[in-house]
Amino acid sequence: MITEKMTRDLIGRKAVDRDGERIGTIGQVYVDENSGAPTWATVNTGLFGMKESFVPLDGADVKGGDVALGVRKATVNDAPHVGEDADHLTGGEESALRRHYGGQADAGQARTGTDTGTDTGTDTGTDTGTLTGTEGGPDHGAGRSPGADDSMTRSEERLRVGTETEETGRVRLRKYVVTEEQQVTVPVSHEEVRLEREPVADGTHPGRATIGEEDHEVTLHAEKPVVDKTTEAVETVRLGTRTVTEDETVSGTVRKEQIEVDDPQHQVRDRDRH
Repeated sequence: MITEKMTRDLIGRKAVDRDGERIGTIGQVYVDENSGAPTWATVNTGLFGMKESFVPLDGADVKGGDVALGVRKATVNDAPHVGEDADHLTGGEESALRRHYGGQADAGQARTGTDTGTDTGTDTGTDTGTLTGTEGGPDHGAGRSPGADDSMTRSEERLRVGTETEETGRVRLRKYVVTEEQQVTVPVSHEEVRLEREPVADGTHPGRATIGEEDHEVTLHAEKPVVDKTTEAVETVRLGTRTVTEDETVSGTVRKEQIEVDDPQHQVRDRDRH
């Protein structure tokens, strides 16, 4: 259960629906003008949290640091658009929201005035809620929460930019076979016949020489290239990745509050205005 003491602590927390699905971030909290109990909140949804939807805090609770709402995410996304920049919800606006959420949340806490309930949106009672937190809270006079002081908080929206990793492509390493002609020069040798003549000196061959026919055979040899193929590993190839960091600029629209002094009697000195 969300109590009055937890009001400002809700701002900036993540909001999840009744099934635990994330909806967005709590931006503003609206409290009951009479009791000061938180009754409505806005949730920043969509890209960069630019869309803001009202959600009821009836039956909501803080679980694990997140605000667990009693409604479904689809119902929040389809909620009627009302003035998020206003300091309070009118009876007609709250009535429209209650009709939208139907039985998903208890409709009894936030009503402080009466509403005709007609489709014309005519409001016959007082405003039903007062903003606290990011919009600065109630001003002096009626509708101030119990224990409020004379100060107001000025807030600004900030872009919260992060990164996420996504798959951008795949690279495949594939091996295939090609055929090419290769020429290698190999030195080869062969034998040739050479006729050698040597005179016979006197007395070298004693006896009488004879004349007749005679054959003498010499075998010749030659080298020839022999081609054989072997398979050898020549290198290892692998795919690797490296991380390259570069700057990318993103943009979004943010809102911020400005505070001005309404001092028709000139009771605030000039140096106090800054």
